[in-house]
Amino acid sequence: MQLAQFLELFNPLPGNCYLEVTTNPNEITTALKSLLESKEGELRVALYGEDQTVLDKLEVEKKQFIEGFTKPFRALPRDHDCVIFKEIVSLHANPEQLLKTAYTTLANAAHIIIMEKKGSMDTEAMLEMLDRHEFRAPNSIDVLKEYDLVMAKKLHMWGKGL
Repeated sequence: MQLAQFLELFNPLPGNCYLEVTTNPNEITTALKSLLESKEGELRVALYGEDQTVLDKLEVEKKQFIEGFTKPFRALPRDHDCVIFKEIVSLHANPEQLLKTAYTTLANAAHIIIMEKKGSMDTEAMLEMLDRHEFRAPNSIDVLKEYDLVMAKKLHMWGKGL
């Protein structure tokens, strides 16, 4: 039930491409993949960690492995319609670098979602950081019992969104 409510946050169009940047691919990853495939879209995964075998088991078209928590993930400019950070922002040595890379790879009017284990994220600080990096309409959404979730949007003609 909760997963169904989470999926209602998304409205993918044919050809949309989402990127999940995570340390923990799980049922959320599988559900997003199914949702996007039903709309002829694509889910890509960037996995941070030390065990690449987890990535080998994922059935997604494009995937990358980043060893350690100091490097950025790779993504082409304006190539994604949504970036989902799941259990990575709090672990990364430079979370602002993650946001900058996400901003660059997102198309205009695209969403960013940050998910961390319940109770491990300072939601207000995260909302402020999103605002500082030109993401607009940041919101905290309580839709999954195991995750704190914040969502914002990159808007055309706002800040760096040109």
